[in-house]
Amino acid sequence: MALKTRITEDMKDAMRAKDSARLSTIRLLLAAIKQREVDERKELADADVLAVIEKMVKQRRDSIAQFTAGKRPDLVAVEQGELAVLQGYQPQQMSEAEIEAAIAAAIAATGAAGPAGMGKVMAELKGKLAGRADMAAVSTKVKAKLG
Repeated sequence: MALKTRITEDMKDAMRAKDSARLSTIRLLLAAIKQREVDERKELADADVLAVIEKMVKQRRDSIAQFTAGKRPDLVAVEQGELAVLQGYQPQQMSEAEIEAAIAAAIAATGAAGPAGMGKVMAELKGKLAGRADMAAVSTKVKAKLG
């Protein structure tokens, strides 16, 4: 089943269950997908839908950090609830060992040595790890290995 179809079916299930928190998050997600489809004038494939989900997950993480710094536990709880729903649509996250192995393979494949090769390594990793790992954390690990 296509990811967008699955999300739509989950929205219907949330309506039937009267789960308002889950329903509002799924509606936000479907609105973001629809907006991107209108902007690009095409039907989004699963990879594009995953990119939208990834962006929304990143926004939620940033919001959680900001609300935590602002001492707003009520808003942190809302954002964490949305984050949990969104993460349910992402593929299984990679383990630390798998990420380390992918980084080592990308460094070997690109022949990068030093910080100048960071762009090549990240370009190599983006296709393999997108949606399956936090790319900001991956970038930090690559920088440490190349530095």
